[in-house]
Amino acid sequence: MTDAKSNREPVTKETPDLLGEQIESLRQIFPEAFAEGKLDFDKLRAALGDFVDERPERYSFTWAGKRDAIRLLQTPSRATLIPAPAEGVNVTTTQNLFIEGDNLEVLKLLYKAYFGRVKMIYIDPPYNTGNDFVYPDDYADPLKTYLELTQQITSNPETSGRYHSAWLSMMYPRLFLARQLLREDGVIFVSIDDHEVHNLRMAMNEIFGEENFYGSIVWQKKDTPSNDVQGISITHEYILAYVKSSAFTRHLLARTEEQLGIYKNPDNDPRGVWTRNALTRKEFVERDYYAIKNPQGREVYPPPGTSWRVSRKTLERLIAEDRIWWGKDRDGDMPFVKRFLSEVQQGVVPTSWWDYEFAGSNRNAKMEIRSLFDNEAPFETPKPSKLLSRLLTISTTNDDLILDFFAGSCTTAQAVLELNREDGGNRRFIMAQLPEPIATPVTLSVNGAKRSEREASRKSLQGDSSPSAQNDKPMETIADIGKERIRRVIAKMQKENAGKMNLQDRATPEDLGFKVFKLAPSNYKQWCFVGANENSPKPTPAEYATQVAMFAEPLADGWQLENVIYEVAVKEGYGLNCRIEFAETSGVPIPAHGDDLFQRNAIYRVTDLDKEQSFYICLADKLRLEACKPLPLTRTILFICRDTALDDKAAANLALQCRLKTI
Repeated sequence: MTDAKSNREPVTKETPDLLGEQIESLRQIFPEAFAEGKLDFDKLRAALGDFVDERPERYSFTWAGKRDAIRLLQTPSRATLIPAPAEGVNVTTTQNLFIEGDNLEVLKLLYKAYFGRVKMIYIDPPYNTGNDFVYPDDYADPLKTYLELTQQITSNPETSGRYHSAWLSMMYPRLFLARQLLREDGVIFVSIDDHEVHNLRMAMNEIFGEENFYGSIVWQKKDTPSNDVQGISITHEYILAYVKSSAFTRHLLARTEEQLGIYKNPDNDPRGVWTRNALTRKEFVERDYYAIKNPQGREVYPPPGTSWRVSRKTLERLIAEDRIWWGKDRDGDMPFVKRFLSEVQQGVVPTSWWDYEFAGSNRNAKMEIRSLFDNEAPFETPKPSKLLSRLLTISTTNDDLILDFFAGSCTTAQAVLELNREDGGNRRFIMAQLPEPIATPVTLSVNGAKRSEREASRKSLQGDSSPSAQNDKPMETIADIGKERIRRVIAKMQKENAGKMNLQDRATPEDLGFKVFKLAPSNYKQWCFVGANENSPKPTPAEYATQVAMFAEPLADGWQLENVIYEVAVKEGYGLNCRIEFAETSGVPIPAHGDDLFQRNAIYRVTDLDKEQSFYICLADKLRLEACKPLPLTRTILFICRDTALDDKAAANLALQCRLKTI
């Protein structure tokens, strides 16, 4: 709400209210269903007419805890994402992101900035086998839950009493938010096994719409059976595919050498290589049962119970076009139709069965991660990059954004980087992973290098002035493994580049880097009574007064300029790759580079290049109006500063020039 005295708006301190947005959308469609600001269900039912199912027994999908899961989804996040430049690679130029934190909070924070911007989502969530990390979300304060539970492992045993319900309550809000991030022509792929595939399908039908189910891929995860199991050896998993809408268009897969091998040219046809198709159909149609003479004059008929698949007239045309093949000696017993490679689709339609030769296996995935980690396997259940590459190929093109919020060891990131190298693309990724502790911390060298050599390796990896990753620091969480895998993939690709010039004719430079952000408490002070339930003791007037006094300075103690700018940007709807630069103002010298970029008294321009939107921000203790004069402020330009930095005159002056928001 705008301040009546000075026309100042408060900055956005929480993620969007999803329930409020949905109600507002409903208000726009059915204004007649609202009375005195409230939704009248009787009026809504009347407006919907026959579309309302009021039968006492009707189909529905529910579970114990669904209401709380929806309530958790609707609870805004009071967290933030803070940059960790020392853990990334080429952080000043890259568009790739790794976010460490609980993915539900991360998705809420990404919601406003990335709504409708993601082309493909792939996730490999916990399969709910009894020992997965499925922790209880707390709708009152999910950030507090995350901070507490990153120090321990919480399993979901079958004896818990709500085995399937706990898993569904964990998945539902995350899938709901994932749908909001997809473009209209976007697609989501979810890996799962037999434990929860049925429940996942039901949940995704509800969230994405049953009509948007695109297919179920059966992936052969094992290339050999397990002969020591009781019962049936399970060698497959599923990948469920749902689209945002019918606007999605899948791409063809390149033909393999084996598929191309069936096309030959034994008669030196000038139209090129071809393959043959039978001219018969497996049913009898009297109209298409007739004699055909081969080039030697011998009559042939279709086998009993069948007929030709073309009419006499069509056959005459095929003969005239030299498209009928009777064998090398032109005296065969059956005619075939020649199908030329130049006339078919330049690729093959993907099928629902992906064997290990086509998409890799678990064994391939472990060998792959071992090759990156000095013959060690710090992550037990990686997916093969070949599998992800296949999914990326059929669903994405050059500049698309890919999200994986159960990133694990970051196979998806590797597949994106390698596919970009292969086809010259510029796909970007966002990886999100919970810092789930691993049983035994792992310390690995860089290919056995000594410390001095590791320092040189880190410096070359970073490629800019910011500090580089600590490769000799033990990997204590799955998030650590994911970040290190991306670093090692980039190092490998850079090594392949060494000594080569003009590797590819690329429209944009190859992006071999990534930024790291971490989930953290907000930079804004939090009202300590937030989240108190109705049974909690009511705060006394003195406690209220203490809280009000604390909010004279709304920023938390020890706040850092860069962290506040990023929090403001994300909660105002700007992406994490926004460009932060000095604004051209008087009175503040612009440093060349490095840590001097962030100065308390400077004015910054923050730009989301994808959205082509900018705002200005200054976090000085006192804002000087003369410093703002060079800015191209208009009524549509957003300017943000601290409320305590403005006196009434400065606030009134700025409010006339621009859209003013204060912290």
